[in-house]
Amino acid sequence: TKQRGQNFVIDANTVRRIVRTADVRPDDVVVEVGPGLGSLTLALLEVADRVTAVEIDDVLAAALPATIAARMPDRAERFALVHSDAMHVTELPGPPPTALVANLPYNVAVPVLLHMLDTFPSIERTLVMVQAEVADRLAAAPGSKVYGVPSVKANWYAEVKRAGAIGRNVFWPAPNVDSGLVSLTRRPEPLKTTATKREVFAVIDAAFAQRRKTLRAALAGWAGSAAAAEAALVAAGVSPQARGEALTVEEFARIAEHKEAGAQHKESE
Repeated sequence: TKQRGQNFVIDANTVRRIVRTADVRPDDVVVEVGPGLGSLTLALLEVADRVTAVEIDDVLAAALPATIAARMPDRAERFALVHSDAMHVTELPGPPPTALVANLPYNVAVPVLLHMLDTFPSIERTLVMVQAEVADRLAAAPGSKVYGVPSVKANWYAEVKRAGAIGRNVFWPAPNVDSGLVSLTRRPEPLKTTATKREVFAVIDAAFAQRRKTLRAALAGWAGSAAAAEAALVAAGVSPQARGEALTVEEFARIAEHKEAGAQHKESE
């Protein structure tokens, strides 16, 4: 259906390339979101210890176990299906997943990716196929025109990089956009910050809601006033004249840590 952005990978070389690029290992427990017809699922099962597929579509979810049983009977017991919306999945059967490999539906790629990284901290390595434009955004560095909320939030969890391009002819039906692979390697330890993820993400959302404005203006609502925003920024060592697209995730975390400085400034006004 168009509503679910379904484009199925039908090229054997492409699914094997994805498994190779994802560095799937024999001891990996892989979670796949949106398995569709199961071509990538089969390629993952060839290599990984276990594969759990999350599928929202009733027809596809009903058909997938039979496809696995028919084409890979000796590995079928290592496959599990979760018939659910990935955005609402909070637990998975079996051991914790170590890798996420998926051809993500274009219309929900970023929220699904961030939800899975947040919900399953055991996921160390991720490789997702997304619309080329989304791949560029996810992997963008500060200062880039396409650097934005997805870039910074993905960086909170992982080191992100582009891992290749995918043409349109490997899908059925063929989409009218190109696709790209994005590799995410979870940070060995969480960002060193006293601010919570929620607090940091609130600053990121505010900074990019009006991305053409300086941070002093863009963060006025978040801090309570433009002057309070400036005080928080100065305390964090960030120029109040900078814009969100120039900042790293670490700098956003520092701003979140110094919200108190803005609050104190506001009280003294």
